[in-house]
Amino acid sequence: MKAALTIFSMVLIGMAGFAQQIPSKEIQIQTALMAAPDELKEGAMVYGYDDKGNLLVLRKGSNDLICLTDDPSSPGFNVACYHKDLDEFMERGRVLKREGKNSQEIFDIREAEAKSGKLKMPKDGATLFVLTADAQDYNPVTGEVNDSYLRYVVYIPWATAESTGLPLRPSGPAMPWIMDPGTHRAHIMINPPREN
Repeated sequence: MKAALTIFSMVLIGMAGFAQQIPSKEIQIQTALMAAPDELKEGAMVYGYDDKGNLLVLRKGSNDLICLTDDPSSPGFNVACYHKDLDEFMERGRVLKREGKNSQEIFDIREAEAKSGKLKMPKDGATLFVLTADAQDYNPVTGEVNDSYLRYVVYIPWATAESTGLPLRPSGPAMPWIMDPGTHRAHIMINPPREN
């Protein structure tokens, strides 16, 4: 009986710790929008988390940008904003991850679904903005983020190095390059130099 009570107490403490990690709705919206271009922040839709860790819409949007706040169950700080044409692709990835699929399985499933037409991918390309920081540089109570890094990804499904003229790896600072060429997840990577 004592062991059962101890385990129950540990579970409650763990649940309370998780609940405390989820920032307020206002902080989640504030930090999610840090990844957005200034002219799109006001009208961007924002996904975030409720007090049980479930993903939901925190704010409806009026433009084509969707922002995703930091996942409190993942290490570090990571927020992203992307064009609405990527939402089906992103949501499918989230669903497969919740089902316990690993990265390669998620890639393979989405590749097959995109080829069959079941998964809709953007026709003309769509941009993703990703802002990251180390865990110690993020305060979930105030929303303050220090030493963050913003990078850019432009999804161009099925594109190749040959069709774009892009190299397969960067050979200079901030030089764009193509990753996953020839697949549904082909994308241009743009990694600006980090400030000292």
